Amino acid sequence: MLDIKNKIWGYVKIIFALLLLAFAINMFLGPHQIAAGGVSGLGILMEYAFGFSRAGVVLALNIVMLILALVFLGKESFLKVLFGSLAFPVAIAIVPEMMLTSDKLLSVLFGSAIFAYGVSILYNNDSSAGGTTIPPLILQKYFNIDKSVGLLMTDAIVVFLNLVVFGIESFLYAILSIIITSIVMSYIETGTNRKKEILIMSEDKLPAIQQCLNNKIDRGLTFLEAKGGYKNESKQVLMIVVDNQEFLTIKRIIESVDPNAFVIVSNVSEVLGRGFTYTHVE
Repeated sequence: MLDIKNKIWGYVKIIFALLLLAFAINMFLGPHQIAAGGVSGLGILMEYAFGFSRAGVVLALNIVMLILALVFLGKESFLKVLFGSLAFPVAIAIVPEMMLTSDKLLSVLFGSAIFAYGVSILYNNDSSAGGTTIPPLILQKYFNIDKSVGLLMTDAIVVFLNLVVFGIESFLYAILSIIITSIVMSYIETGTNRKKEILIMSEDKLPAIQQCLNNKIDRGLTFLEAKGGYKNESKQVLMIVVDNQEFLTIKRIIESVDPNAFVIVSNVSEVLGRGFTYTHVE
């Protein structure tokens, strides 16, 4: 029963996040012709350029991306983005399109901050609004291109189209919107651009925890040699450093294998090296 309640509450939070995204797009960014990346940005561009429905464009593009996810990434990735991909255009259609303020800079500031908050909620609930989050995963799988670089490439195309459709001012505002969204997301999630260091100790299930993490998390694991302070017995500690949005997944894995495991979680101010060169921002 508790598991069902948690799943329902998770979907409630995802729906709330998608409504926040639609609110930011329809009441702040869209009315001022600012397409700051993603399928929502393409929806704004197509609406003003050809008169297409914004929600219809987002739905059509998300369906295409879902097909690509199923073909190139497999069923697991497809199911992960399915709900958000279909619910996001519905949210855009529900939220009315209106200009809350005529000040373009205020709209960019508030719209980008609200958008960042919505995306952070999606990340924390292991979800996504689909769209341009899928091509970077394909580029990473088949061409070994980092996800953040692939996302930057796809969003850069959308931002550049602002220059073609709306002109230089909207182009610059779109860049500003992406910068604000990145900063706000970083602040919401960690306070700074931090990672989490996790130290795991278990009496007899550390190898099982290691195996599960290797199967489900694409991060390096390190065994540290330690000695207990009470019995002076030698033991091992498993260490892993992850992005903030990966922490909840790892926590669930540890609890499922050994609910009695002793786990220490610390914020790390900076991590350099393979897997942490870029910060993934959607």
